[in-house]
Amino acid sequence: MDWGMENRIAKLISPKTGHAVWLAMDHGYFLGPVSKLEKPAETVRPLLPYADAIMLTRGILRNCIDAKNSPPVILRVSGGNSIIGDDLSNETLTTCIEEAVRLNVSAVAFSIYLAAKYEHQTLVGLSRLVNQAQEYGIPVLAVTAVGKELGKREARFLSLACRIAAELGAQVIKTYYCEEFEKVVECSPVPLVIAGGPKLRTELDALQLAYAAIKQGAVGVDMGRNIWQSPNSLAMIQAIRSIVHNNATVEEAEELFNNLKKK
Repeated sequence: MDWGMENRIAKLISPKTGHAVWLAMDHGYFLGPVSKLEKPAETVRPLLPYADAIMLTRGILRNCIDAKNSPPVILRVSGGNSIIGDDLSNETLTTCIEEAVRLNVSAVAFSIYLAAKYEHQTLVGLSRLVNQAQEYGIPVLAVTAVGKELGKREARFLSLACRIAAELGAQVIKTYYCEEFEKVVECSPVPLVIAGGPKLRTELDALQLAYAAIKQGAVGVDMGRNIWQSPNSLAMIQAIRSIVHNNATVEEAEELFNNLKKK
């Protein structure tokens, strides 16, 4: 691995623990002003010291994040779709690798949609992005999107998606947790981080999700709504960190969360 590539990955995944807590805030690229993210700067500013990296678009990065006080950046570089469009899989590259260099990002993120109308378009798009990013030593995060069909979050499908993403050259993959998640991990030669997905019913549910994923082989989490949509988001991100980086049990993380939210 080239020095630049290795250095950027070390900023995203702690060499000390081998794990990562990323804060996803790129939802607006297809969902618009999501609840609690109408004013991104206000929502995420208190959370940034506890995030190993933030995942977002160039527009929100430039307008809402202080360049002098930012964690490493994972730049969302795919889009062109919307929640009200005909097909969420109609997604393609929306910027160039030179833009990623200008913004000094640690990785670029691109979604792939298997078993969807535009599967081929997204897979070829990922391959081309890997080609471009490799020239600059920038890691590519492949996101195994499922569009509106959340029912596809099962081990056989996610194993297929993750393996194909790895075969096409992605250095890291963001996917969903599922039953028998360890089988998904076994099929991927590159690290996996799990998405939080839509807001779960309780914070405890999110803590259990993070714990199960880490125990079954994920290197980290890339959570958004399950952190910043929590009424106690600052306590929540610290509780998640305790699981991911400090091997806390769900019970220990829940106790930490309850203690922090009282302050």
